[in-house]
Amino acid sequence: MCVLEGKFTILLVNPQHMKALPGRKTDQKDSEWIADLLQHGLLRPSFVPPRETREVRDLTRLRVHLKQEVNRVRNRVHRVLEDANIKLSSIVSDLFGVSGRLMLEAIVRGKVDPGWLADYARGTLRRKKEELERALHGYLKEHHRFVLAELLQELAFLEARIGHLETEIERRLAAHAGVIERLCTIPGIDHITAWSLIAELGLDMTQFPDATHLASWAGLCPGNCESAGKRRTGKTRKGNVYLRRSLCQAAWAASHTKDTFLAALFYRIAARGGVKKAVIAVAHRLIIIAYYVLAEPVAYRELGGDYFDRLHPERTTRRLVRRLERLGHEVILRPASPPVASRATTTPLPHTRKRGRPCKCAERGIACQHGRS
Repeated sequence: MCVLEGKFTILLVNPQHMKALPGRKTDQKDSEWIADLLQHGLLRPSFVPPRETREVRDLTRLRVHLKQEVNRVRNRVHRVLEDANIKLSSIVSDLFGVSGRLMLEAIVRGKVDPGWLADYARGTLRRKKEELERALHGYLKEHHRFVLAELLQELAFLEARIGHLETEIERRLAAHAGVIERLCTIPGIDHITAWSLIAELGLDMTQFPDATHLASWAGLCPGNCESAGKRRTGKTRKGNVYLRRSLCQAAWAASHTKDTFLAALFYRIAARGGVKKAVIAVAHRLIIIAYYVLAEPVAYRELGGDYFDRLHPERTTRRLVRRLERLGHEVILRPASPPVASRATTTPLPHTRKRGRPCKCAERGIACQHGRS
């Protein structure tokens, strides 16, 4: 495709849209059938980002593969320590933090005394010195030290390559620093995830009809399989695995934020459908928000963790009253008196909602542009 790019109009087409009849399939007939469809304008082109975006995409995907290699090497280090009966990972939360790396390097140098090794602990880990000594009492052989030395060298090499890649990605995306900062205002999205979004989606959102089509293209929307009025499955379709992975990681990070709309959405769905469905639902909302942040020069507007409570206050009040009554309490509600404020600090009355279809600015995570908030 790179050879023909710039000389012809290239269309990347889904083969399911032009499937031939069974028993009549040859390369020549396929070519004639594709040419006939193209002549009549019946081929729907798939999304192909420009060359600069594809080059950044290669770098971000290479970084993903290097991070996977780092995880494999770290797992091998854990296995070598377990083989030597050293239970360090049960005491140290991060074996490859400052304290863990100092202990591993001391083991490679030939240190065997658990007391000496435990002295390399830093910070709050020094409070667990006795537990560390018991965990470091193992049966280290020369074979274990040799394997650990090789694995640590490989780990340092991979981390250096990842750092070099991140520097190159940051240099190439320096012209889009404003877009990256706007994406980072969304809870759960950091610079790494913002790089992946720009590399996989590009900056031109006119390639997608709307945000829901983008979510379907990424494979982050519920499946539609219904027959005879019965819903068979809601399994998501196949999509961009790199984009899906980044957004699911961002959704899990957003679920751990405090007093945010996305965290409230996660726990609201997790209580009914489970954690896995909640992660996909939050990732679905994240890509919709990212679509509007990329399409329009607006930043994310936080709705708050009590958004669903404020959406239907009467319903929330009835639910909480019933919950207290089940615990044996008698609930008497009394409206709170408004706080006394001066005329200068009094907030204006909310704008009366116009008749017609309600706007969806709140769902998109952007500031309302219709004068209704």
